[in-house]
Amino acid sequence: MEGVEVTAEKTSYKWGERRVFVTGATGIVGSWAVKELLRRKAHVAVLVRDWDPQSELIRSGDIDRTTVVNGKLEDYDSLERGINEQEIDTVIHLGAQPIVNTALRNPLATFEANVRGTYNLLEACRRQASLVKSVVVASSDKAYGESEKLPYTEDMPANGRHPYDVSKSCTDLISMAYAHTYALPVAVARCGNIYGGGDLNWNRIVPGTIKSLLRGERPVLRSDGKMLRDYIFVDDVVDAYLALAERAHEDGIRGEAFNFSVGGGITVLEIVEKIQKLMGREDLKPAILDQARSEIRAQYLDSSKAKQRLGWTAKFSLEEGLKRTVPWYTDFLERSGK
Repeated sequence: MEGVEVTAEKTSYKWGERRVFVTGATGIVGSWAVKELLRRKAHVAVLVRDWDPQSELIRSGDIDRTTVVNGKLEDYDSLERGINEQEIDTVIHLGAQPIVNTALRNPLATFEANVRGTYNLLEACRRQASLVKSVVVASSDKAYGESEKLPYTEDMPANGRHPYDVSKSCTDLISMAYAHTYALPVAVARCGNIYGGGDLNWNRIVPGTIKSLLRGERPVLRSDGKMLRDYIFVDDVVDAYLALAERAHEDGIRGEAFNFSVGGGITVLEIVEKIQKLMGREDLKPAILDQARSEIRAQYLDSSKAKQRLGWTAKFSLEEGLKRTVPWYTDFLERSGK
């Protein structure tokens, strides 16, 4: 709430007593979020549209310890059925069409998944308000759009201009509408580029670079390599989302957006160089295509609000996160023969 100062405090949220609905559970964040929720003994239901046997959720066997709700975000009835029948009290909304280039090629499908999907889910939560006590909506730094002022702070407006960015701006505004109009206990999480094991979108810079280097190939950069980005390890993201879920019902948290960041930005070329050094493949110079379009040149986040109100700080530096990421892909690619 504007003007309300909230200090970080210990939560009494008992995950072992919670019934959690995770959308986007087969993605990178969803897979690791489910793993952590299971570790905390929560009852977990997951929304699954497409069965992807390579997803960490499925290949690890974690899905066998969840309740699967078959459906998609665009289908309102599937969402309300899942929440109602599973008696969900905590919702972690990670589902989205997450790729910028995919959004450029087909903006309608992106708007359907990201915008319609969000208001469908929040409306289902509103109608099942007697059950739902906490909702976290995963957004992105892309929601801010292009800005000459950096780092982004939460008092800056949602100002996307291109299809993916606009879809995240809309996601945030819709979430705020449900929080402030209907007192829905929803909070928004904004992260930069999330990396870690389990991301199988090979056109993203971290998994794509690791895969190329393991094959003895030059990594390919769609951009000129000078775009500035904010990178955060998936374990820190999961920790952030669950910390936010524990307090989304509170004044000063409900209806608020929170940035989560390690702090500062790094160019695409610089992160490629870090991966090359870590893997001992500095001989494979990147192929710079300089073909990226409709993308923001520089983005990074200020997460001091999350530290003050939630007591959250990132545990992993970029170097530490990459050291944990490379072995996952090495094992995955060896096992899958790719």
